[in-house]
Amino acid sequence: MEIKRVWAIYFSATGTTKTVVTRVAGEAARILKAEEKTYDFTLPAAREGFPELGEGDLAVFGCPVYAGRVPNVLLPYLRTVKGNGALAVPVSLYGNRDFDDGLIELRDMLEAGGFHTIAGAAFIGEHSFSKVLAAGRPDAKDLEIADQFARQVAEKAAAWDPSAPHAPAPVRGEEPIRPYYQPRDRKGNPIDIRKVKPKTSDACDNCGLCARVCPMGSIDPEDVRAFRGICIKCGACIKKCPKGAKYYDDPGYLYHKEELELGYARRAEPALFL
Repeated sequence: MEIKRVWAIYFSATGTTKTVVTRVAGEAARILKAEEKTYDFTLPAAREGFPELGEGDLAVFGCPVYAGRVPNVLLPYLRTVKGNGALAVPVSLYGNRDFDDGLIELRDMLEAGGFHTIAGAAFIGEHSFSKVLAAGRPDAKDLEIADQFARQVAEKAAAWDPSAPHAPAPVRGEEPIRPYYQPRDRKGNPIDIRKVKPKTSDACDNCGLCARVCPMGSIDPEDVRAFRGICIKCGACIKKCPKGAKYYDDPGYLYHKEELELGYARRAEPALFL
């Protein structure tokens, strides 16, 4: 099948998903001699629409894994996305713990939206809560694997026969999809951090960058210490603040962060499904 356009489509609050998706899409486009296109739906305004795709398009579609699933705030938008027969490669980015059912959930949503999934992958990125858990990832080794994966994806896309029977890409995960991962303390009691929001220190100079990068549009640009919506713990305002002024002080959040850093310090490796 002739692929005319290869799309890098992603939600990427801190840039890790973007790094992998654009790498895979760029390499696949180069091999297929196709036009490279990008659609970033990280910010709220971008989730008011979606590009028109169809046969001849290949979408490398990336989403982070939050608590082992596709972020629940994205589900309403993803249910509106239409592939119209385009090929798709779901890509999950997780913070070194596990991707659980995040990849199979994304795959199923793409299939339901009219995409034909031909492959899938789970890569590792620096955890949104931490600067030490999977620090600096995706790194050079990850990107080498992304290039190898892209070459395999390009081969499958070129060989795609739209008239042949199609089955979804055979990715890892369970169906029905399991509940979101629930952090617990050492006594087994659940830790609920859903309503926790970051604080702002006196180092803040009111530049407003945190408000501009918040994927939920929840930080008030007139008063960056105030919230007008939910916090999804994506880490964008903390990791992108040039003054390091955003931080969490909630005991449950800090406990969970420490447990993740201690319990998942080993190097997780990308999982590829073709």
